[in-house]
Amino acid sequence: MGVRRLDRNGGESLWKQLQADLVRRVRSGEFDAAFPGELALVEEYAVSRHTVRQALGQLRTDGLIVAERGRQPRVAAVPEIRQPMGALYSLFSSVEESGLPQRSAVRVLDVRADGVIAARLNLEESIPLLYLERLRYAGDEPLALDRVWLPAAIAEPLLEADFTHTSLYNELAERTGINLDHGREDIRAVNPTAAERALLHCPSDAAVFAITRQGTAQNRPVEWRHTVVRGDRFALSAEFSANTGYRLTPAPNTTALTQAW
Repeated sequence: MGVRRLDRNGGESLWKQLQADLVRRVRSGEFDAAFPGELALVEEYAVSRHTVRQALGQLRTDGLIVAERGRQPRVAAVPEIRQPMGALYSLFSSVEESGLPQRSAVRVLDVRADGVIAARLNLEESIPLLYLERLRYAGDEPLALDRVWLPAAIAEPLLEADFTHTSLYNELAERTGINLDHGREDIRAVNPTAAERALLHCPSDAAVFAITRQGTAQNRPVEWRHTVVRGDRFALSAEFSANTGYRLTPAPNTTALTQAW
């Protein structure tokens, strides 16, 4: 293969030209099988190793490649499921819309006491809580480990629900008449525990999203949820522009939270 030509006549910097050309080649699928190493790029473009490292650093920042110390870079996997950010959204719907079948394996469904969670729901520590723990699948592979607590006094009818292929909020509305109308979420990127990594079949180098949610109905907290979602299969997106700035993108169905999760 001959040397790829970059403009060396005082225009755009070499590393930016190299980065732009590598982006084009990544998006064309040229590197799907393997991404070249630094020395191969030095030879191919006739540039310094420093120039190559600057270009690769930007590709890593943009999430187009994954590069770890001592390992050759590789093209980052495209998430199978992309979720618009916003107050009202549906993981259940996002998976269905991706074309992947969704199901859940219920690990625990019972009533228990948890003083810490009760306090987060503004309840006495000894108040019984309904606890639901599900391993949620998108296709044949796990996507998320979902844990949710609700006051048993209102949620006990959910003990009779089959959560294999349904959303919690649909069941809550149908069995108790309660519709969540507000919520708050915090989302962090974290390394999963060894147990979570095993359950979710996470690659050894993949992080996860840790999502905590408090859902309310008529200003009353009725749900506390902690969900761990595989970062290699799931992405969050938002829109921005020079005129309007950063804008969270609402989910297609924004009438209520009843289809979410």
